[in-house]
Amino acid sequence: MLKIPDRVGRVPTLFIASVLIPTAIAILYYSLSSSLYISESHFVVRNSDKSDVSGLSSLIKSGGSSGNEGYATQDYILSRDALTTLNKNGLVTRAYGNDSISILNRFNPFHSGGSFDRLFQYYTNKVEVAYNAGSSITTLKVRAFAPKDAYEINRRLLAQAETLVNQLNQRSRGDLIGYASKELEEAKSASRQAALALSNYRNLKGVVDPEQQANVQLQMVSKLQDEMITTKTQLVQLRAFTPQNPQIPVLESRVRQLNKEIDEQTGIVAGNQKSLAATAAQYQRLQLESQLADKVLASAITSLQDARNEARRKRAYVERIVEPNMPDYPSEPRRMRAILGVFAVGMVVWAILSMLVSGIKEHKD
Repeated sequence: MLKIPDRVGRVPTLFIASVLIPTAIAILYYSLSSSLYISESHFVVRNSDKSDVSGLSSLIKSGGSSGNEGYATQDYILSRDALTTLNKNGLVTRAYGNDSISILNRFNPFHSGGSFDRLFQYYTNKVEVAYNAGSSITTLKVRAFAPKDAYEINRRLLAQAETLVNQLNQRSRGDLIGYASKELEEAKSASRQAALALSNYRNLKGVVDPEQQANVQLQMVSKLQDEMITTKTQLVQLRAFTPQNPQIPVLESRVRQLNKEIDEQTGIVAGNQKSLAATAAQYQRLQLESQLADKVLASAITSLQDARNEARRKRAYVERIVEPNMPDYPSEPRRMRAILGVFAVGMVVWAILSMLVSGIKEHKD
């Protein structure tokens, strides 16, 4: 069985294994690693809602008005759709897969298995999006191995985020106005049909307004009744004072004609299926439907105008607070700190292992 020596020269083997070797590997790795440049930008998605609010309501509204769009842009930037658009001309594959990058950091270093899913995983490790719900500010950081690549990717992602917000705007406005327009068309059709039904009924029954016509007929009946009373009065007087007066048969005939006329005029108002009273119920129903349809039409016109005003007023847009910068110094990796970190961890591990080994030896002894 191979026995591991306790020391190599004057250096303990355990110290070499837990401290020196990991530190040497870290020095080699970070020495061969390519430098990363970070391009950073800040933006906010705002709504142009100018409704009059004040106090606490205004603070709450301003803080949360663009929350949905802010999270939407964050999710989009870290999506496959964003990567597909960004890499249409090979920007991402060139930025992270060219031969000038160290083989330790390069995407698809051996030119095998460079699938889109692996590129997406690599992309999400190099792009960072942080949305602050309190201030509604989104911070976009892009890491690349060349300053111009980091800047260009950041710039294009901002442009794509603006395009996304514009598409959301158009879709929202289209849905809002489209729904209101559809309601208006339905209201127009209903109003047109109700008016046509009322017109057809008028033509069929030969009436314009049964109520008004009934009032006219009743006034005529009232006049005939007045004339009837006057005629009967004259007839009674003649019969009482001059029974042989030749006007008596004339007045009797007049009374019969008046009775007949009163019956005819009364029958027009009520008393049969063709009377104004019989047609009034159906007419009133059709008239009520027509009036209701007109009110619905007026409401739909108002709703469409309100929808258009709302669509013009509530528009989200991307406002850039900090433009993407062109980095002039690599920010990562922090080689010295990383190497010292590995060395410090190794020292802690070595101290713990040394105590364990010493305890084991004392227990054996």
